[in-house]
Amino acid sequence: MSIGAELRRALLEFGTGPLLSEMPHRTLADKGIAGPTAAHVIEELHTPLNLAYVTFTTGTTAFQTPVGVTWQELPDRVAVGIQAFERCGIPQGAELLVTYPPLVNVFSMQALEAYGLKARFILRPSRDALLAELCCGARFVVGESSFLRAALQDARKLGLSHNLTENLVLIAAGTPLDPELPEEVDKLPGAQVHDLYGCQEFGWLVLDGVPLRSDITLCAEPEEDRWHLLVGGLPTGDCFRRGVHPLNPKGFICTNTKVRSLVELETTLLAGEVSSRETAYRAARTILRIKSRIVRVSNDYVCKAEKTRLSVGPPSGPPLLALDGPKATRLLDTLVQAQKQYQGQAKNDPVWRKPC
Repeated sequence: MSIGAELRRALLEFGTGPLLSEMPHRTLADKGIAGPTAAHVIEELHTPLNLAYVTFTTGTTAFQTPVGVTWQELPDRVAVGIQAFERCGIPQGAELLVTYPPLVNVFSMQALEAYGLKARFILRPSRDALLAELCCGARFVVGESSFLRAALQDARKLGLSHNLTENLVLIAAGTPLDPELPEEVDKLPGAQVHDLYGCQEFGWLVLDGVPLRSDITLCAEPEEDRWHLLVGGLPTGDCFRRGVHPLNPKGFICTNTKVRSLVELETTLLAGEVSSRETAYRAARTILRIKSRIVRVSNDYVCKAEKTRLSVGPPSGPPLLALDGPKATRLLDTLVQAQKQYQGQAKNDPVWRKPC
């Protein structure tokens, strides 16, 4: 046996790096999104071990943006998902029909598993596929509001409304609430509709005008009748009017009035619990890379502070809002903790080394 063959045999038997067949695989089924969509192609990719999964924003008017979800974010996403299910009156162990598979990524599959829900998908991404499911007994449905409205109108026009399940529960998610959807739902005995707002970057945030997280903050836009929504000190990029939500008299965030912000707000870190400014800078860059949110570190940043302090405002001009942790900055602090853990337990490929 040649020396090269002997080295190869030893490598196969005793090598420390994984073979391709030994690498962990995370499939669409593992993420709970193994359903059809006309907007995507299924592509394998190498996902860093420090991320729980990778997803994409669901925008329709611009290129979709990659989103990384850290392991440290999952507990809060799970808690929010369970809270949303409970508020919508979905019992544990029920079956949830999802019309657009990537919406599961906003909950995270772990939330469905923790609540005992089984998600399934329509056979094709089409209105007739949804109508078929509604006529076959689907009761709890998550989908884009205009898509849901169109399916209910189809059922009514075709004389199939009486074939729909009684006490239907529709959760409109992914886009602003279609104003005609509640009107269609009111025509069905015992049916109800809920308006669920969130995004791939941060999970679900507001249900029927009421926050699902304790670190939701509204920031008024000067001279405009709308409010920026922030989560954990990070702007979502969406604005809403304040008032009474059309589906809930106790809801004060009118998520049905969603518009994109004309000015992208930026977060500036003023103080934090980290012991090094470099860690704060790295966390800021990480947030930009995986959440597409600009976070800057003040020149006067205070390390080893008792709590996080930050300000939020336009790129030029005075800040609009100042926030102190830990409650109001929970998400940002979670992402900083993810950065700290990554630095302490970084998993690097030994064949890929960047120069210092």
